[in-house]
Amino acid sequence: DDERSLVSALTQKLKLNNYNVDCAYNGEDGLDMALTNIYDVIILDIMMPKLNGYEVVQKLRQNKISTPVLMLSAKAEINDTIQGLNLGADDYLTKPFVPEELLARIKALSRRKAEFIDDILIFGDLTMNRNSFELKCNNKTVVLGKKEFQILDMLFNANKCIDKERFIEKIWGYDTEAEYNTIEVYISFIRRKLNAIGSTVQIKSIRGLGYILEK
Repeated sequence: DDERSLVSALTQKLKLNNYNVDCAYNGEDGLDMALTNIYDVIILDIMMPKLNGYEVVQKLRQNKISTPVLMLSAKAEINDTIQGLNLGADDYLTKPFVPEELLARIKALSRRKAEFIDDILIFGDLTMNRNSFELKCNNKTVVLGKKEFQILDMLFNANKCIDKERFIEKIWGYDTEAEYNTIEVYISFIRRKLNAIGSTVQIKSIRGLGYILEK
């Protein structure tokens, strides 16, 4: 959205509700960020410089990015709503709106995406519960910290090597001051917990590439 005062207010509201937020003030930057496919939900204004919201959502769907998109607009005409939904948007909210309604819609879109993801993940001799952050092996259990869980969750689902930059972007966000050695510290924490429960699963470091989970 190019209304910086609105972006600032929404960013503050979302962060107070424990969301990580990245901002773009024109369609081109927003599209570049969204194409990384690291986001759970995209909030997209229609009237923006460089590329409008319709063009952005259309290009996202053409590039097989299925992230739920909530479109915002001052326009209330039904044709605008239909056009956005036909191009691939998942929901539509007309300005002005109450922030609590935006939060409710974001939660609904997040749940919609989560319907396709099991609450229990299994890899090798490990079982991880997405709700309780519990990591189990045989009869032993440890509880993961939030960042530990997010890192391991990415590794469970990737089935490939993940570089440090992707961890930073996905978990800490674009505007973070976190450095690559932060990832190394959390990986070390997770490895200790894997050892503590006697798992044979390992987080393997691949020099110059990143990390991968191996049985």
